[in-house]
Amino acid sequence: MVTLEDYGTFETAWCPGCGNFSILQAVKQALVGLELSPREVLMVSGIGQAAKTPHYLKANVFNGLHGRSLPVATGAKLVNPDLTVIVESGDGCTYGEGGNHFLAAIRRNINLTLLVHNNQIYGLTKGQASPTTDEGLVTKAQPQGVPSAPFNPLAVAVTMQAGFVARGFSGMTDHLGLLIQQAIIHKGFSLVDILQPCVSFNKVNTFAWYKKRCYELPKDYDPTLWEPAMKKALEWGEQIPLGVIYRNKRPTFEDHFQVLKQGPLVGRGVDQESLQKIMEEYA
Repeated sequence: MVTLEDYGTFETAWCPGCGNFSILQAVKQALVGLELSPREVLMVSGIGQAAKTPHYLKANVFNGLHGRSLPVATGAKLVNPDLTVIVESGDGCTYGEGGNHFLAAIRRNINLTLLVHNNQIYGLTKGQASPTTDEGLVTKAQPQGVPSAPFNPLAVAVTMQAGFVARGFSGMTDHLGLLIQQAIIHKGFSLVDILQPCVSFNKVNTFAWYKKRCYELPKDYDPTLWEPAMKKALEWGEQIPLGVIYRNKRPTFEDHFQVLKQGPLVGRGVDQESLQKIMEEYA
């Protein structure tokens, strides 16, 4: 039986009151709820406060370059489809430096889960605007207010018909844990955009601000309908919907490769004779 203790307890470098703590708890709850042991899980991240999560989780982990977590996770999933691959990073790392990889992962529909700690600010590099920062917000780097419109990851994902699109809130740990479970179970690319207040650098989008606006989607909401999903993805301001926004059953990226139908590439061994012939072609 898998327990929370199996995933370890570590001293963190996060600020007191940071939403990252409850997100880590939600991830552990989701993994334990699915009876996934640490050896069955690969956690991949980029750079940033959110991307420190693999440091605080006992599992297979890879902490990579800024914005480059999805390519690493894609390679790992293709080589070993039996792994439960989770990518976890922040809004800057994922939607800024990693923006093109985000779009490519949606197009491919690779069977992995992307958890984005969206605090609408760069929390590690001292509070400059991120791609999701609201227009007009004053920061140290934008003293006259952010001049650019914010990037809407849910609207982009739904527009591109991503396999699974959801939004959670770090202030609702149990609800978030169940969302992460659904994302992991879904066969295909799963995005969970997580509203995560930065208590140090974002004094506008606070826990109180989100609690006043966030609401759970009603039980009769149908996430398989594209047009209503687009409307929900664009809903922001006085009301912010939480839950599974959109879901479909597109074939996964892995389904297109005959070689993977024979089982995982990892552990198959190497055909030395064939490899030698290939190498000789480059001689």
